[in-house]
Amino acid sequence: MIYDSRDILYCFPNNNFSCIREVKPEVEYIVLYIFVFSLSVFTVFLNLLVIISISHFKQLHTPTNLLILSLAVADLIVGLIVIPLMGIRFIESCWYFGEAFCSVFLFFVFMVVSASLGNLVFISVDRYIAVTDPLRYTVRVTNNKVIFCLIMNWLCSTTYSVIILSNSLFYPETQDRCYGDCTVSFKFEHVVTDLIVTLVAPCSVIMSIYVKIFCVAKYQAKVVNYVTGVSRSQRKAAKTLGIVVVVYFMCWLPYYIVILIEGNESTESVEFNITCWIVYMNSCMNPLIYALFYRWFRKSAKHILTLKIFKPSSEYLNLFPEDL
Repeated sequence: MIYDSRDILYCFPNNNFSCIREVKPEVEYIVLYIFVFSLSVFTVFLNLLVIISISHFKQLHTPTNLLILSLAVADLIVGLIVIPLMGIRFIESCWYFGEAFCSVFLFFVFMVVSASLGNLVFISVDRYIAVTDPLRYTVRVTNNKVIFCLIMNWLCSTTYSVIILSNSLFYPETQDRCYGDCTVSFKFEHVVTDLIVTLVAPCSVIMSIYVKIFCVAKYQAKVVNYVTGVSRSQRKAAKTLGIVVVVYFMCWLPYYIVILIEGNESTESVEFNITCWIVYMNSCMNPLIYALFYRWFRKSAKHILTLKIFKPSSEYLNLFPEDL
């Protein structure tokens, strides 16, 4: 059916409470769907490389890489669930998957964000111990301790998401939205609370830790005339993961600025949508950073893509043939 441009289109024409559907030019639909599909596939593909690499190769079963693995899992969920569904909602300006799944979807979004922040905090602590106390690092930081921290991180993220979304999850009728919309509205005090919990507090902790790391690294460089391979490796890891942290907060800061300035009305603004997609794009940036700075990732990715991981004993491949 061809609609006149003056007609008002609804997401669900047979529902009196339906949201109004925004009609876009056909070319815009095609470009947006190509962008969303490409971003989703790219994000899933890159993070799967990270997950398979760390899971398969025995040499990568270290505490630091377990933290990177957890971060990659969170980014994989973004690429697999958040980006496609949010893309359809953005392009069609309607939510076609029902009220119940809308609540579940919003829960996944908040849980992944919280878990990613927790991962970054633990990564910062791990790098601090590795640089400041390298001799006792293997005793103080073990795989079992990291696994316990990761379990607690995901549990706390789940709990926080349930609390912050309690009205949307358990009392969806309290949400002032039309049928076909999938947004959550917060009071200003809730927005400020979420800002403190998911940005200000972790950012303060992480930045203070990395300032100490680089101060210690600078001091060590002055005192010690030569640097062992282990020290170089630890410092390089701290630098690389520091870049991951900085990029993460650079992607999230514009989003929170728009939220604070525009409040609930920002859900309809161009600025809000742009900052949201900058946030989603962050999930494919971490593997690119690893590819630029970690030779082991480039080597493991090459073995995965050439299917050499299916050869006998491929998990024992030496990914560190020389000190980096």
